[in-house]
This record gives sequence, structure tokens and C-alpha cells, in this order.
Amino acid sequence: MLKDFEKHCQSTHLSSICTKLVDLSTLAFSVNNGNIPKWESAIIDIERNKPGTVSFKHPYISIDTNIKSDEVTQSLKKLMPWRKGPYQIGDLNLDSEWRGDMKWDRLKDSIKPLQGKTVLDVGSGNGYFTYLMAMQGAEIAIGVEPFLLFNYQFQAIRTLISNPPNAYVLPLKLEKVPQESLFDTVFSMGVLYHQKDHMLHLQQLKDVMQDGGELILETLIINQKHGDQIILEDRYARMRNVWCLPSTDTLHLWLEQAGFKNIKLIDVTKTTPEEQRATHWIGDNTQSIKDFLDPNDENLTIEGLPAPKRAIFICQK
Repeated sequence: MLKDFEKHCQSTHLSSICTKLVDLSTLAFSVNNGNIPKWESAIIDIERNKPGTVSFKHPYISIDTNIKSDEVTQSLKKLMPWRKGPYQIGDLNLDSEWRGDMKWDRLKDSIKPLQGKTVLDVGSGNGYFTYLMAMQGAEIAIGVEPFLLFNYQFQAIRTLISNPPNAYVLPLKLEKVPQESLFDTVFSMGVLYHQKDHMLHLQQLKDVMQDGGELILETLIINQKHGDQIILEDRYARMRNVWCLPSTDTLHLWLEQAGFKNIKLIDVTKTTPEEQRATHWIGDNTQSIKDFLDPNDENLTIEGLPAPKRAIFICQK
């Protein structure tokens, strides 16, 4: 996959950073991780199947192939948990924890067209959204995702596609992406609240964007009645590593302070069990959003904090 990426990347105006991205990715894949042999064996098994054509058949990224579900199910289950999706592979419905199509529906009509654009998808997971970006006509869509399992999931799906879209997922964090102003469109979805330094994250996003480029930022927020922001001291909805939940007004201010302009709030949506739920594709830990909320009050988390609500902002550099 990295060879295909480098060849394609060198033909775009990202050529100045391609070799660096490949070198960093190669290093990341060489880490000592005891799960890698299992993941690689899954990819090898999947490669034995005949690939098919890909399209978006709402809500699925769908691969039209004659593969029977039992031929790939066990291999794909070696790569659990599947958080992002859903995918359909032949007659197999790979029903992920998150209904990514619902988030995509909330933003797709508000963003600038991706046709011919260079796109960066920060915290891409297994590349569900990265694929959709490429399928919108992006010249190249690059997802960066440091969690190696999700990179192998991306490779598994790509292996099953006969003519893959211009989408790639690399095992990198945003700070590893060379800070050159090259990308036309940058997505940061479900990432900001995991950052100890939210302003640094916004600055790093801005630094990789072309002048006039567009940022699509999606993150957890709180209603203004709860204050300007909540600084987390422990878990939030049983999630570790959640640092701050701003109000939409506070997040708008942060974007202004980072130097973004034409800032628009396009959506605020409460997370429901329709969008995030347990499926048999998430493995042994079968808990999901309904388990993270107060059983007596769906407006509160199990910790007594405001229940998850997400906002989408669009702005320009």
C-alpha cells in the first residue's frame, strides 16, 4: 500500500512531503506489536479473494463482489473491533459500532466540493470517511491514524477493491505530518477533545492547510447552560483521555483565536443509540453509548456529566 501511496502522492502537489510520509509510516509499521502477525495473516487470507468494485450504497461503503460472507468473515473478525463503518462486502454486512453515514449526511452538503482537492482526514480510523472523501472526486485523500489496528482494517478493505479510490491511511499522528501549507481541505472529526492542548491542535491543522483552505471540525460540546467549558478530571462516558468539553460559543472563540475565518456552526446533534451501538463486530467488549449513560436520565453520562452532543464547524484559513 505504501508503494501505491508514494507513486500517487508524487503526482500531486503534495510531492514535497511524500517521501517523509512514507519513511515515517514505514517506521511506525515496524514497531514491536504482538498483534501484528495475527493482523498480517488476516490480510494474507483476504488477499486470496477476488476483489470487486466499490460504491456508496447508503449507509454502506459497498464492494460488489461474489465473495461469500463465510470466506472473509473469520479473517475480518481477526481485526476487531470495527468502530467505523458500516461496510458491505458481497453478502456480508460489516456493521460497525458507529453509523458513519449519519455524520457524513450532516456535513456533505455544507462543505466545498472535494473534486480535484488534496484532503487530509485527521484521526481517520479505518478510513471509512477517507474513502467517502476520495469517492467525492478528491485528487488524493490521506487519513492519518496512529492506532495500527485501524490501519490494518483499512488495508483489509482496500485489498477487496479492484480499483481502489484515491484514499490512503497512514499510521501517523497529525504532528508527524510535515507542517507545509499544502492541503485544500482538512477534516478533524472526533479528535479535538482528546487533545490536552486544544489550541496546539487547531494551529497544527491550520499549518498544513493552503491559504483559503477549508477546515471541517467535529467534536463533543456542551450546552451553554453548563458554562463555557467543562475540564474533565476523570472519564467521560467511560472514555479515557477526554480533556475539555467547550460550548459552541467557546469553540467559535477558539477558532477565531487560532486565526480561522468565515466560521460557521452547521450542526449540533446529540449522540443516540441509532448512531452508536454495540454490534457483534466490536468484539468481547460489547458496551456502547447506552451503557455510558445514566440509566435513569439519558441526558447525563454514567458519571453525571452532560450526555454526548457533537457540533460541526466549518471555517477557512
